[in-house]
Amino acid sequence: MSGANILRGEAELRVGERAYVLRPSFAALVAAEAELGPLFALVERAADGKLGLGELVGLFWHCMKERPEQLSREAVGEAVVGQGLAAVTPALRILLGQILQGR
Repeated sequence: MSGANILRGEAELRVGERAYVLRPSFAALVAAEAELGPLFALVERAADGKLGLGELVGLFWHCMKERPEQLSREAVGEAVVGQGLAAVTPALRILLGQILQGR
């Protein structure tokens, strides 16, 4: 994860030819929670293997440090599907770990 700073709890997600930094900042997590519901429940669903694809993409979308205007949420979803869940699970683990443990 070259652009992401693991010490800040950042992860990286590749969309097309570009890697985007996922940063679980307070503002990003508040936005994710407003859309997806309580974060603790989100973590529980993930732990139970019940996290939906839309929820996963929603969390990634809100945590993207930089989101160019031309980048759509659908493109992020297609990138996740194209890579497969196994490929994006490390980024999800980092974000969920930050939600639970903080920095």
